[in-house]
Amino acid sequence: MSALAKNEPITPVPASSKAAKVVHLTKPPVRRFNLGSLGAAIVRNVVPPMIVLFIILGVWQVLCSSPTASLPSPHQVWQESYDLIAYPFFNYGSQDIGLGWRVLISLQRVAYGFGLAAVGGIVIGAIIGQSVWAMRGLDPIFQVLRTVPPLAWLPLSLAAFQDSNPSAIFVIFITSIWPVIINTAVGVRNIPQDYRNVAEVLRLNQVEFFFKIMLPSAAPYIFTGLRIGVGLSWLAIVAAEMLTGGVGIGFFIWDAWNSSRLPDIIVALAYIGVVGFALDKLVAAAGRLITRGAN
Repeated sequence: MSALAKNEPITPVPASSKAAKVVHLTKPPVRRFNLGSLGAAIVRNVVPPMIVLFIILGVWQVLCSSPTASLPSPHQVWQESYDLIAYPFFNYGSQDIGLGWRVLISLQRVAYGFGLAAVGGIVIGAIIGQSVWAMRGLDPIFQVLRTVPPLAWLPLSLAAFQDSNPSAIFVIFITSIWPVIINTAVGVRNIPQDYRNVAEVLRLNQVEFFFKIMLPSAAPYIFTGLRIGVGLSWLAIVAAEMLTGGVGIGFFIWDAWNSSRLPDIIVALAYIGVVGFALDKLVAAAGRLITRGAN
């Protein structure tokens, strides 16, 4: 006999129990390769610079096509420096090498000098940022030293190291360390007080506070300093190599000037510009990757 016939109450089943019996198996959405979005991004980022580049080359060709022009035209640069453009990694001897090898040699010096500046600048900036008196006392000195041109340090570095290679590395280091120190110190000073309170509650020591609180919070400021520093490093090495010699890209420009090879200088300038642009974008991409979710 049914429960209704016995006049017994029916206990309702909770909605949560009913829902628990139903299991929905859904697959995560599959990201599909959107060719249209990729094409739009290429058109948006590549086409405008190419149009401007063609306009510049056209104006340059018109202005320098005359036989009496003091600078070579793009067509003349292509004809006389084709090997440097098409074969950047040829190697026919100690000084007869392609611009690709020369750029790599210069980048090696930049890696040493800028790497030391990055590590030293972050540590010194973090220490200064923790002390108000250190900031007030050292910031004016740093502001003065950072305005000294890179080549002004070269005679002192040559006198100290008695060798061109460590002298060039020192010039890179002393030129690029100031923006890293200053920006790191400012970033540490701007750490929210709530973060410091959490560190006190958790009883973090100085090393733990540095890696878990200080670096993530000040990372945007640090990478701003690193972007400025890497640009100054690339400028400094080219200028230093013009005077110290060697096989870097800076010495190549100076040697081409002494040999009246203006087309080679223009090609080298294009290499320098492209590499500098790539270095800036590389540091910026590292900054976006590391600071993702930091704020």
